[in-house]
Amino acid sequence: MSTPSEGAPTGVIHDIGYRPYAGPRLGEGAVAWALFVTGLRNSFGLGRSGRSKVLPMGLLALMLLPALILVGVLVQAKDLLGLDQQIVAYSTYPMTTQLLISVFVASQAPALISRDLRFRTITLYLARPARRATYVLVRMASLTAATFLLVAAPLVLMYVGGLLADLPLGRESQRVGGALVGALLLAACLACTAALVAALTIRRGLAVTAVIVLLLVTYTVVATIQGISADTGHARVGEVAGIFSPYTLVNGVQVYVFDAPHATRTPPTGDGMGVLYLLATAVTVLGSVGAMLLRYRKVQG
Repeated sequence: MSTPSEGAPTGVIHDIGYRPYAGPRLGEGAVAWALFVTGLRNSFGLGRSGRSKVLPMGLLALMLLPALILVGVLVQAKDLLGLDQQIVAYSTYPMTTQLLISVFVASQAPALISRDLRFRTITLYLARPARRATYVLVRMASLTAATFLLVAAPLVLMYVGGLLADLPLGRESQRVGGALVGALLLAACLACTAALVAALTIRRGLAVTAVIVLLLVTYTVVATIQGISADTGHARVGEVAGIFSPYTLVNGVQVYVFDAPHATRTPPTGDGMGVLYLLATAVTVLGSVGAMLLRYRKVQG
């Protein structure tokens, strides 16, 4: 048996140039901003596979299509039809497209929340310097911003169309301003509620189904109660029921604060009911944020 010659090296150490990072450390603020932008982009499939872009971009196109048709009719047939305002009020447009909005929120909330829990990437996000509260707030902010863009885009398109049709600038600006505030409140209510539901399960399909059922069933029940209460002369019951669906809740806030056209049969009347709607909106958003923070206390980082 041959043996290695005396003094022959048995191993070689290679210098591959590893060096410690000596550059600037940007801190938690930069991490939060990067996480927010990434979450916003991912909500529309940007930076993800082509298949991931189909649903959010398709829903955005479907949201814009009715608004584009309304603008075309308003601009081309304004004098013929005797129109002096928008065919569909800014404040009621989200109600007519609520199915599209619900599907968007239900599909993107699990993509931002459940996936991190399922694949344990949450442990990377919670490494220093990011904190649990920062992760929760940024994720909910990303989903809120994406939902707001989805809801606000057709409203802006309708506003531009109204100006092209020579509708009064001041009146249209005031109305679309109130509608955009309502769109932000609606986006916050929907996104926070959907994020909380998505955080309770690691299965994306289950989270999507749960969010859609929650949003659509609550609206169906509320609309039914409001219809019955209006027909039986018990409008107050319908007004109270309106706080249990994000869509009727936010529309009620717009009616109370901006005197916008109502999209329900029993909108809030009087200061007392209007204040109740405002408080219910705050409780929906802040309560969901608080519940999310409690949920992530149990998540191992």
